[in-house]
Amino acid sequence: MSQDIRLDGLAVGHGPRRRSTPVLAPTDLDFTAGSFTALLGPSGCGKSTLLNAVAGFVRPTAGRVFVGARPVTGPGPDRGMVFQHYALFPWLTARGNVEFALKRLGLPRAERRRRALAALAEVELADGAEKYPAQLSGGMQQRVALARALAAEPEVLLMDEPFGALDALTRARMQALLSRLRQGTGATVLFVTHDLDEALALAERVVVLGGKPGRVLADHAVPAGRPDPALRELIARRLGHG
Repeated sequence: MSQDIRLDGLAVGHGPRRRSTPVLAPTDLDFTAGSFTALLGPSGCGKSTLLNAVAGFVRPTAGRVFVGARPVTGPGPDRGMVFQHYALFPWLTARGNVEFALKRLGLPRAERRRRALAALAEVELADGAEKYPAQLSGGMQQRVALARALAAEPEVLLMDEPFGALDALTRARMQALLSRLRQGTGATVLFVTHDLDEALALAERVVVLGGKPGRVLADHAVPAGRPDPALRELIARRLGHG
């Protein structure tokens, strides 16, 4: 089951609270349950900071984040996270990495194994379940990271430039895989990227951030079907003036 996400005056700074440097200006945003939103903008504009606040990894300096009716006070199994650099344990197999992430749910070992194998099959990596990260390509490692997040059946899926380190062909394959998987999970997805074409290809909505501290510059629904050149040009101009 997916959940709404609400940012209520969310602001984040780095450093001691009274002397912190603002990173994200006070922000109000709502994300509908089951939606797929791309957070787009240049490096340093607060995209990842916003995502980490939803994940519960950073504490706001002002405002709050809600998932459903619950305020976010820290990380939780209702939110799955996929990072750019995989963050896999090199001493565990692909299956072991996914199973390890399921331990916090208190599941029996047999259920952890079942879920891990099912998730790896979903990301087309059933044959690599017993391989170690060093034996897998970058794209395969990112599939393990995606399986690890999906195996917990999160209500919210948070993705921080997950395909940014991949070559163009592998990146396109991962985008197609994510589009397919997303139909089955129903999770609310927030996807951070600095790639406009990736945002338009994957998301139903694009929120453009820019400035320092980061703030929302634009918020656009993405029409289904063929890409809209006028929308692409509009967002590109907004990015250029952020």
